[in-house]
Amino acid sequence: MKTQIDSINILQEVINIGVGQAASILNEMIGFHIDLQIPLVQILSFESAKKELEKRLGTDNLSTVELRFTGTLQGSADLVFPTDSASKLVDLVTDETSETSDLDLLKIGVLTEIGNIVISGIMGVISNLLKQEFHYFIPNYIEGNIEQFLDDKDNAINTTILLARANFFIKKMNIRGDIIIIFNLGSFDNLISAIEKFYDQEIMGDEAY
Repeated sequence: MKTQIDSINILQEVINIGVGQAASILNEMIGFHIDLQIPLVQILSFESAKKELEKRLGTDNLSTVELRFTGTLQGSADLVFPTDSASKLVDLVTDETSETSDLDLLKIGVLTEIGNIVISGIMGVISNLLKQEFHYFIPNYIEGNIEQFLDDKDNAINTTILLARANFFIKKMNIRGDIIIIFNLGSFDNLISAIEKFYDQEIMGDEAY
């Protein structure tokens, strides 16, 4: 029987595969090397996630790209940056400099595209490896503090939050962000069931050799 630690380890492996694929796409799109790593994955309740995110990201405004999904699993996946990190990232992509509080529509579009690439990479691997089917909404760019960000989630108090810390290394600049996948009530149990099935198939495949 697998433990929750086993499930977290499998989730971390799946997410790292997705992030690696997203990094390759971004490297090609931007033209210089981007190293994306997910060193930590946590499964948290709503209140625990709120405290953890406040500790990591503070209470200042955040720049968030949100991708809502339905299907065999339902919820949202978000790439969340402190606004200064988001501004540095889009400045590097556009090779321009702007005030942190003055991201124009072009730069918001660039950040939304980057968030979409990273999130889609992760969700695509979850879909392929864990045999899940997703239907996506149009990515949405949001600015606000962590309180506003979490309070905006549907049925937030009844959700399970998968929190993955994303380290972005670009030209020796450490731009930090968090990848947050929020599962609606019941969907997280479906995810765990999919992980257990994937794990059992992997074990049986190994034993066949």
